[in-house]
Amino acid sequence: MKLIVGLGNPEADYSKTRHNMGFNVINSLAAMYDIDISRNKFEAEFGSGIIENEKVILIKPQTFMNLSGKSVIQFINFYKISLDDLIVIYDDMDIDISKIRIRKSGSPGSHNGMKSIVNILANDKFIRVRVGIGKPKYDEDIINYVIGAIPEEEIQPLREGVEKAKEAVIEILKNNIDSAMNKFN
Repeated sequence: MKLIVGLGNPEADYSKTRHNMGFNVINSLAAMYDIDISRNKFEAEFGSGIIENEKVILIKPQTFMNLSGKSVIQFINFYKISLDDLIVIYDDMDIDISKIRIRKSGSPGSHNGMKSIVNILANDKFIRVRVGIGKPKYDEDIINYVIGAIPEEEIQPLREGVEKAKEAVIEILKNNIDSAMNKFN
């Protein structure tokens, strides 16, 4: 069984922000594979189903970004999921809009949701799919950039990144991480 985690912030106020790319990928996977993600457990919205013959749990932590690890560790412990079976999807300012990057492991960088997960797991060896959101054009406050309204001209390129990330997760499940990295990185 794979645990697929999309990072974001709960509540309607954040649904259309750059910081919710992980939630958007989970929503897209759930819609494509008819997985109901409306259940609540371990401080997350979640659902389980089958994607490419692989049993999965899709989760969207509801702890707010900076505490995402609290929810993730509860799922890992309850379902006895190996870190080899964990995939985390999140936004990344160091990647251009509409691009994605897949990694087998690595530091959390400056992303507070990933810092929370890595700190609580005391391990950084799990798959991550990063969705590019680009950097602010001006000396804009980073917090306002990631949780502020998305300008109209960026909506479509961000959707393209979400679509690529969804396809990357499917490729990981269908074939493997190396195949996905070769295809999408």
